[in-house]
Amino acid sequence: MDNLDYRDDPTGGEKSKRVRAVFDTVAQRYDLMNDLMSGGVHRLWKEAMIDWLHPQPGMALLDVAGGTGDIASRFVRRLGRRGVTDLPPVRVCDINELMLKRGMARLARQPNIASAITWLCGDAEQLPIASQSVDAYTIAFGIRNVSHIDRALEEAYRVLRPGGRFLCLEFSAVQIPGLDRLYDAYSRHILPQLGEWVAGDRSAYEYLVASIRRFPDQSCYQMMIEQAGFTHVKVRNLSGGIAALHSAWRI
Repeated sequence: MDNLDYRDDPTGGEKSKRVRAVFDTVAQRYDLMNDLMSGGVHRLWKEAMIDWLHPQPGMALLDVAGGTGDIASRFVRRLGRRGVTDLPPVRVCDINELMLKRGMARLARQPNIASAITWLCGDAEQLPIASQSVDAYTIAFGIRNVSHIDRALEEAYRVLRPGGRFLCLEFSAVQIPGLDRLYDAYSRHILPQLGEWVAGDRSAYEYLVASIRRFPDQSCYQMMIEQAGFTHVKVRNLSGGIAALHSAWRI
């Protein structure tokens, strides 16, 4: 596959295998399903992520679990709108080869963006990236799918240079009374049905809903980030806490 550096999953864990299987199934309809499931709101969340990251000239980015290229392409476009022509290294790393292929295919008609991105197939718990080699580490809707969140956070810390930025967008605990019950009912009943109708795989979306339920809430996840060595950890709730952004720094 052109421009794709493939690395095997080093963990061999059952969850890693399940995640690969799930995303193999949904890769071709992944972007459509994101729009349907969120009513397009995921696009606003990702723009908010890029706003908070505030891309700068020379900022080398690693986007983990970013197979479809959503975050990386937004990063490149934002720099382009600012008139930056000498783009820094932008790398996307994902455990799932089909998701990477999907991302490359999506950007094939935008060669100015596609040419700026390097695609790596690898595990978030053992990144194929040198220590202290990137300025920004982003991960959107991927950290909950790793086998060991603490190991993934340690890897994020390892690859960041001192002064580097960690930014994570993930589903979280709804903070608005009433909305939490509505969202719970929606995720239990509507999302798996959408998965069956559109992606042809109800069980894959049942797994994704379960992974959201098991993920730590905002404060617990903040503590995990701090335990990995990061400082200045801040949280921003989006859409009442349906999703949350966690920002931190390696000092």
